[in-house]
Amino acid sequence: MNHILLVEDDPAIATSLNITCKREGWQMTWLDNASSVLEFLRTAAAANLSAIILDVGLPDGDGLSLCQKIRHTADIGRLQDVPIVFLTARSEEVDRILGLEMGGDDYCAKPFSPRELVARIKAIWRREQLHHAAVNTTDAAAPHDGAMLQMSEQALTFHCRSGTWHYQPLNYSLLWQQQKLDLSNTERKILLTLLQAPNQVFSREQLLCAISDYPDHRLARTIDSHVKSIRKQLAQVDDATEVIYTHRGLGYGLCPA
Repeated sequence: MNHILLVEDDPAIATSLNITCKREGWQMTWLDNASSVLEFLRTAAAANLSAIILDVGLPDGDGLSLCQKIRHTADIGRLQDVPIVFLTARSEEVDRILGLEMGGDDYCAKPFSPRELVARIKAIWRREQLHHAAVNTTDAAAPHDGAMLQMSEQALTFHCRSGTWHYQPLNYSLLWQQQKLDLSNTERKILLTLLQAPNQVFSREQLLCAISDYPDHRLARTIDSHVKSIRKQLAQVDDATEVIYTHRGLGYGLCPA
């Protein structure tokens, strides 16, 4: 059974979403404040959590900071990578941008339809399933757009200009030069998209579509922030090797122009 955590201080929204979750056959846990979230995520009750819905405006904090804490709290294990969807007021475009930059997977503007929110969560799960299906069916013996892939049930290896990369689908870890990168879910998806087609130049809109089934093209510039964050982490491993190239007026790729 899918288990959803809702962090929202409005009882009416919580009641409505709980009814919708029950119709889907899902379990929902409701917390009305930010301070109890990390504590809950450390309990056995959160072990099989499938998604987190965070309100941006909470009475004792904000969902943006809470998302950042979830993504960087080591002792909650795999829950660092559980999909996060934000609930925002329609006028809070800046918050929507920050939410995606801080590790959110999608957002839903208030007022919203519970069915739309459920559809967005399902879309995130579907995208993850398609990604893993593509990874598990790749031909290990054939070159893939300039990168040689070596497959097993445990790991995927990319050999690119910048060196060797290892991706572990079971725990979503991505290693470069044998160093694990501390990537958000969105940053990892962007980098894996580039790695699977290293000779291709991806526009911001293409990368946005790769990380969301509901891309808002007004937010395409958030890709720049994600790439900046990825580059910062790569530089901590090796500041002499350029990995992601900017193709002026076009987008990003792993090979120079």
